[in-house]
Amino acid sequence: MQFDIITIFPGFFTGPFDYGILKRARAAGLVEIVTHDLRSFTHDRHRTVDDRPFGGGEGMVLKAQPIYDAVQSLGIAPKADRQRQKETVVLLSAQGQPFTQLLAQELAETERVVILCGRYEGVDERVNELLCDREISIGDYVLSGGELAAAVIVDAVVRLLPGALGNPDSSRFESFGAEDLVEDAAAPGGPPRSTYGAGGLLDYPHYTRPANFMGIAIPEALAGGDHDAVRRWRRRMALKKTLENRPDLLERIEISEEDREILAEFGWGENWDR
Repeated sequence: MQFDIITIFPGFFTGPFDYGILKRARAAGLVEIVTHDLRSFTHDRHRTVDDRPFGGGEGMVLKAQPIYDAVQSLGIAPKADRQRQKETVVLLSAQGQPFTQLLAQELAETERVVILCGRYEGVDERVNELLCDREISIGDYVLSGGELAAAVIVDAVVRLLPGALGNPDSSRFESFGAEDLVEDAAAPGGPPRSTYGAGGLLDYPHYTRPANFMGIAIPEALAGGDHDAVRRWRRRMALKKTLENRPDLLERIEISEEDREILAEFGWGENWDR
């Protein structure tokens, strides 16, 4: 897989991609990450990439021409052919669709992703119309530019590539992970790999040695060696954590009757029937 990142600050990426999973994935040849200096595609002696917005207003807007030339230089397929070629062009902006684990999984199925890092007040909308397949935002807040967002997206996608993680199931059994298929679930009574897949819930709490730290002991269910008890506890805690921190997720997933009873124990309201 290849990422091409178009930015006015290519030096920003000399650090974030040189550690951990991303470093190992690059060394193993699973992913190539190339940065492109937008100023290299300007045509004036000042290397100007921005200009004042039509209609007035504060700030500056990234010009269309340098970005257009930068993308054209990469040999990316026309929009109509990109899905077949497994290529996509992404514009990072506060106006984009939210970046989610599902979207990360979609991007992981492509072979080449071009990321355009917004900056200043935004990007000339004609860039979006002519070049981009989608706009993405990593959250409901405004950054100074798209570089941090690009690093987030690359990290989230690369860890989903086959071979990037030591255990391929690690990217399934975690927050927002897919639900287990019946035939793929651990056998009853056997060692638990997970609650079953998170199925869109947040992950359950984790503990490691020592069993007692600063007077706080690990939950009894994790200490008894009863694998089914561990599964039940993990499911309960995943539901509890989701209810406390991201109750909106509960409206997006299928919830069993047993899950509903557990949620009710934790104070889930009476109007949650869907």
